[in-house]
Amino acid sequence: MSRLYKVLLLATLPFCWSASQAASEQADPAPDAKQYVVDVGGGAVFKPKYPGADEYLVYPFPIIGIGRVFIPGIGEYDEKDKAKRGFYVFPSFSFNGKRESSDSRDLFGTKTVDWAVELGAGAGYRYDWVSGFVVLRQGFNGHKGQAADFGVNFETNPVGDLKLIFGPRATWASNNLMDTYFGVTAAEAAVPGSVLSEYNPSSGFKTVGFSSRISHPLTEKTTLHIRGDWDRFIGDAKKSPIIKTGSENQFSVGIGLSYRFEFDVFE
Repeated sequence: MSRLYKVLLLATLPFCWSASQAASEQADPAPDAKQYVVDVGGGAVFKPKYPGADEYLVYPFPIIGIGRVFIPGIGEYDEKDKAKRGFYVFPSFSFNGKRESSDSRDLFGTKTVDWAVELGAGAGYRYDWVSGFVVLRQGFNGHKGQAADFGVNFETNPVGDLKLIFGPRATWASNNLMDTYFGVTAAEAAVPGSVLSEYNPSSGFKTVGFSSRISHPLTEKTTLHIRGDWDRFIGDAKKSPIIKTGSENQFSVGIGLSYRFEFDVFE
């Protein structure tokens, strides 16, 4: 049952503050606007059972978005007023659930990899309908390595209020992260019945792929979100016995709903 609570796909937090916009922000929010606007929701995603698996399961995932934030004496961030050109920053969060040898017969003999949280931040530059970004995260608990995401986003509104964001992705991983998820120790390979051979990967780029997201408002406060991703293992990750017994191509499809809350905190 605990697998059902693995957060393997987290909607991007649109909490961006453009450097070119900040200087022009006012110290007080608009009279008719709430100080805080937050989108909260959830959904389901169909994706691999574990990194490199060729079996798929359905998992729940949260949706969190920030539409407006007001800080007294500093100003406000409003998603609607996001600069079309300029630098921006945003937080980044990722969660990997526990992986156990019982998850697949191909993992027989491997040690349990505990759940891991990755926390970090990203920065990018937006120019009209295209933006490029880089994200760096530090792992805790299940692994203590680092991960870096690189990507390009293309944004368009093909029909009415429907928003489409898509673009290529690449992910780099440190030695600790690679060893945790793709390495096989001599002791693991020597377990009778194991189909894996000893393997010690190095740090480097582990995946390249493509991500897309569609958001469409159903009502004034409710929005439908659909997301699809494809990643392909490369480098030392692709050479891992764990990947060779599974699949080097990883797909995921998710759908969810979010509800917008608006409220004031400061008088």
